[in-house]
Amino acid sequence: MSDDGANSSPDESGVPSNHDSSDGREGSPESEAIDPPPRVNSDHNGATEELVVLDCNTTDVDLNHRRIAKIENLDSLTNVETICLRWNLIKRIENLDNLSSLRELELYDNQITVIENLTPLVNLEVLDISFNRVRKLENLEGLTKLKKLFLCANKISKIENLNHLQQLELLELGDNKIRTIENLDGLTGLKSLFLGKNKITRLQNLDSLINLQILGLQSNRITKIEGLGRLVSLDQLYMSHNGVSVLEALSNNTKLQTLDLACNRVAKIENISHLVNLEEFWFNGNQVTNWKDLDELSSAKGLQTVYLEGNPVHQDPTYRRKVKLALPSLLQIDATLCR
Repeated sequence: MSDDGANSSPDESGVPSNHDSSDGREGSPESEAIDPPPRVNSDHNGATEELVVLDCNTTDVDLNHRRIAKIENLDSLTNVETICLRWNLIKRIENLDNLSSLRELELYDNQITVIENLTPLVNLEVLDISFNRVRKLENLEGLTKLKKLFLCANKISKIENLNHLQQLELLELGDNKIRTIENLDGLTGLKSLFLGKNKITRLQNLDSLINLQILGLQSNRITKIEGLGRLVSLDQLYMSHNGVSVLEALSNNTKLQTLDLACNRVAKIENISHLVNLEEFWFNGNQVTNWKDLDELSSAKGLQTVYLEGNPVHQDPTYRRKVKLALPSLLQIDATLCR
């Protein structure tokens, strides 16, 4: 949402616009730890700080942007539930053996290359290693209570070694090097899957994700809508900035509320008259020429927002008036609220 309440247009980065690698989660609670004066070390990258927490009874450690180079000195934190070490210089995941109470670990924007040494974190529910240098999904076997896994903006080329995470509800793998959707069969409880800004060419291997509600596939290389028939719980589908030419294969996705196909190659709005729950239809940057196509949206009585700018119909001098007459429920056309 923008400041005036209008919806933002689809984000071509491939990451949902409200996503800060935490899928809209609020920032970490203010730390209850007493931050001591930093101990300054020196390495070839310049001055770094030693990780020091004085209050051994704290439940929340929040040490962001401190130039911390190593995870250490945490053994005494037997009650800690949240550790947030964003924007540091950490190269390894280590020295977490005694933190079995930990529920959330944030290592966003560091220099980590390998997922390792997490097995003792048997109660971990949220793990964020986004914006690092990880190349492989591995060593997550002990995290059986994990609910949210964020690994966007790494160098991962394959989806693997995740099927044991049966409590996982959210998986963020946007902005990696993934070419194939695969190895997700065991994640039957997954509700949100983000794979935007990868190199995916085909929608496939999603049949087991019967509880999926949000699917993000922006900025890939997909040319055909297919393979979504079993996703009967899907209510948000984001596929902007691909190469789709035909609007099709959504017959079973009747719960869809948001459909984003902006910046594709579609010339006709069709095959969606059954999507009566649709509230957001993002279709800017396509090739629609016929005003009658809007009749396909008339059954969605709760439709609030439509993006059609960048289509040939947008060149009509009475564009906004015609859209509003065709779809009277609209509160917003493109980036402008209706009067």
